[in-house]
Amino acid sequence: MSIAFNFGAALPEIVLASAACVILVVDLFVPDSRRQISYWLTQLTLLAAAYLTLVSPDDTPLRAFGNMYVTDKLADVLKLFAYVAVSLTLFYSRGYLAARGLFRGETFVLMLTALLGMMVMISANSFVTLYLGLELMSLSLYAMVALQRESERAVEASMKYFVLGALASGFLLYGMSMLYGATGTLEITGVADAIVNAHSNRVILVFGLVFVVSSIAFKLGAVPYHMWIPDVYDGAPTAVTLFIGSAPKLAAFAFAMRLLVGSLSALAFDWQGMLLVLSLLSMLFGNIIAIAQSSIKRMLAYSTIANMGFMLMGFLGATSDAYSAAMFYTVTYVLTTLVGFGVVLLLSREGFEADRLDDFKGLNQRSPWYAFMMLLAMFSLAGVPPTVGFYAKFSVIAAAVDIGLVWLAVVAVMASLVGALRVAKPGCCCRSTDSHCFCLAFFRRR
Repeated sequence: MSIAFNFGAALPEIVLASAACVILVVDLFVPDSRRQISYWLTQLTLLAAAYLTLVSPDDTPLRAFGNMYVTDKLADVLKLFAYVAVSLTLFYSRGYLAARGLFRGETFVLMLTALLGMMVMISANSFVTLYLGLELMSLSLYAMVALQRESERAVEASMKYFVLGALASGFLLYGMSMLYGATGTLEITGVADAIVNAHSNRVILVFGLVFVVSSIAFKLGAVPYHMWIPDVYDGAPTAVTLFIGSAPKLAAFAFAMRLLVGSLSALAFDWQGMLLVLSLLSMLFGNIIAIAQSSIKRMLAYSTIANMGFMLMGFLGATSDAYSAAMFYTVTYVLTTLVGFGVVLLLSREGFEADRLDDFKGLNQRSPWYAFMMLLAMFSLAGVPPTVGFYAKFSVIAAAVDIGLVWLAVVAVMASLVGALRVAKPGCCCRSTDSHCFCLAFFRRR
């Protein structure tokens, strides 16, 4: 089948979009007592999309829609982990959403449309496709943050997210227009070819690159484009916070890969310097500010900022091994975040949000299993061995050392030690005299 009509390359996306429409209609006729039907239809949709992604041939990239869309191994892997992240978010959130009147069709449909936008971003091979996927995901997220319309914090967080997101979209469009003006094409691979063959104006390219990197930094939440993350994480319902903190990070990684590596690899020397500053500031600012937080959601928000700084270290190497390390770090972060926020969701109940650090005092005595899982998640986010987060941090730090940035590696290690101060302390939060009890305290004085 020709590239123009190869719909098989986008079959999972077509199924997902169709299922979202079906669920929206079905939910109109489902009584509140039977909302489980919409929930299980959503889970079945994710399972079907995962199956179609797995069975698609991955020996050579499949291209569709006039070479504007591509399905390759990178896209398949990221999409599969995105399905897992969304499915687990729904699983963790069932009780939480039901207790707050959010267990309804629009919640499920918004999650599916946001996922659809992520999938389009992941497989984009054109600036137009990339922007369409980004906006589809972003608009769905804005609405999800404001699902609790009676909550002033949620509405305020949604407005902040929308305004800053619109600004970042403007940066992206302005940067893409400059890249188009310099190269004469919107196709990602075409831009790369034009730069390599010296058929472009370098001054305009670098100027456009600044705006593109700024947009990438906003989507990742890197300093100084991080302002929206603490307010959105804290103001949104915890289930929505879990969603925003997991699957969209995979799409943001693909966003950076398609733009920086797919089209602007010839300008690696220029964007390496920008990413170096973003990475350094994010690691230091995120870990240091997290120490002063009393809300676990805000603490995890600053942890996200710091972890995105570590992920950007992988891009500095500008090699396939370095990109693999960055991808491994992103996937590890997403899975660890699912565990951490999952525990917060499971501990929350009707009329009570387990979002303060004081709410976790004595957790080992009340729920040893939840305390242990939270401990592992926090250790992994901080990079404490032998958790998977340690190996992820080691891989990106090694990538920085390989290109001679030993000083940055030292700063990264020190930042990780600062982050570890906020994790756990033995025997300080249990209301018993048992000296062997071990539970979460996040180094807060009692």
